[in-house]
Amino acid sequence: MASFGNLSDRLATTFKNLRGKGKLSPADVDGTVREIRRALLDADVALDVVKEFTGRVRERALSDEVSKALNPAQQVVQIVNDELITILGGQQRRLEFSKQPPTVIMLAGLQGAGKTTLAGKLAKWLAKDGHTPILVAADLQRPNAVTQLQVVGSQAGVPVFAPEPGNGVGNPVRVAKDAIKYAKDKQHDVVIVDTAGRLGVDAEMMKQAADIRKAINPDEVLFVIDAMIGQDAVATAKAFQAGVDFTAVVLSKLDGDARGGAALSVASVTGRPIIFASTGESLDDFEPFHPDRMASRILDLGDIMSLIEQAQSAFDEEESRKVAEKFATDTFTLEDFLSQMQQLKKMGSLKNMLGMLPGARGMKEQLENFDESELTRTEAIIQSMTPTERRTPKLLNGSRRARIARGAGTTVTEVNGLVNRFEQAAKMMKTVAKGGMPNIPGMGPIPGAKFGKPKVQAKKGSKSGNPAKRAAENAALAAGSKPGSSTEPAGSGFGLGGNKGAAPGGPSEEELASLQKFLGR
Repeated sequence: MASFGNLSDRLATTFKNLRGKGKLSPADVDGTVREIRRALLDADVALDVVKEFTGRVRERALSDEVSKALNPAQQVVQIVNDELITILGGQQRRLEFSKQPPTVIMLAGLQGAGKTTLAGKLAKWLAKDGHTPILVAADLQRPNAVTQLQVVGSQAGVPVFAPEPGNGVGNPVRVAKDAIKYAKDKQHDVVIVDTAGRLGVDAEMMKQAADIRKAINPDEVLFVIDAMIGQDAVATAKAFQAGVDFTAVVLSKLDGDARGGAALSVASVTGRPIIFASTGESLDDFEPFHPDRMASRILDLGDIMSLIEQAQSAFDEEESRKVAEKFATDTFTLEDFLSQMQQLKKMGSLKNMLGMLPGARGMKEQLENFDESELTRTEAIIQSMTPTERRTPKLLNGSRRARIARGAGTTVTEVNGLVNRFEQAAKMMKTVAKGGMPNIPGMGPIPGAKFGKPKVQAKKGSKSGNPAKRAAENAALAAGSKPGSSTEPAGSGFGLGGNKGAAPGGPSEEELASLQKFLGR
């Protein structure tokens, strides 16, 4: 994630200096801990948290678990990973639902922290999980806050309870109480209350938030904090904890370019777990917070589990099965390609997804130069084709390609490039679907892989200088057996012994048929 970019780079450099050392001296450990301390402080992590963190890392790095390890550098990375998980909250904490619906969730935080947008993200996420949430406009101070929540609710497909116009008009405590009655009547099982914020912590805001909390007795009070506010995160979190108290933390704007220290400070300082993370502007850029996965991202170890979960939520299993069959039978079309690309876009930002791969920091320049709008241009080109052209790309002659380019607002060169890439990809996927190894341009031959048809060896006669022996060997070659081979049938390719119909030393016809069936041929 962008918020941890500089921290990840600094830590990666620190660990790189340890590699190749068979044993770590106390001086090596102290130097490493010193670099980690500097990296954390530069990332705006709270000083107390840094001291506690580096103290534990140093103590464990000097212990037997490192000195007796086969790879001390790797062991230190593991220690840092463990301690990062600890300061991020340890175990993942899930949202707690009321045994008697509706579950009431109150959002609190400073103005500008992203509470209103986050309310929509949370509501959409809950709706996907089968809940029936309702948003409550209890921020009646900020100009147009009610209107903004109504727009966000519409985008999320979730109803909004907004009896007051806002802009300084209305009683937020009464609105919150009335919303719970309304939710019970309309059978909404989750109530999300968006409360007012201020540009800074003040007594009036705290009193209003405390009054709302007392009136509705929420099951969860989520403190929304901007991941980019750095050292101020600790003071703000402590003030809210004293004035309102909250049950969990939500990090917003975690995709920003700031130093991300809030995430590494707030859970440790307040003792309250981080429960969700908001990672972009789209309402889908929202995910449960996993301390172990976040630690892996910071250390550039990847986050494969989150990537898999995103793919499972975006891709239709039955549709994927049909596409796999089309690859194998050479019936994959541009229409199928468009469908797969649209499912891929549902997963969110491709840059974020690629950033979840292990070692992604090493591809930093490529990721920064990656143009996500290329997908949109490709989509426009395919949608400019007729259904017949999508199903049969061979119909795309020069005049058709010129028409498609005009319709997509692009050039014929780009249309040609797309068709060529599609044909290469379809050919490659067909090879993979049939159990083969694709011939990737720019790569040398893959050890053990065979491409194309096997070359037929020309039959050669015996070169023996003994005329009698030469005649016997030539006769054996003509009979189809190897010269000097035993007349006993050899074992088959599967080690099952010779069968009728099998050439000596080779698999039987039944075995070959079985193998072809297995490979899908």
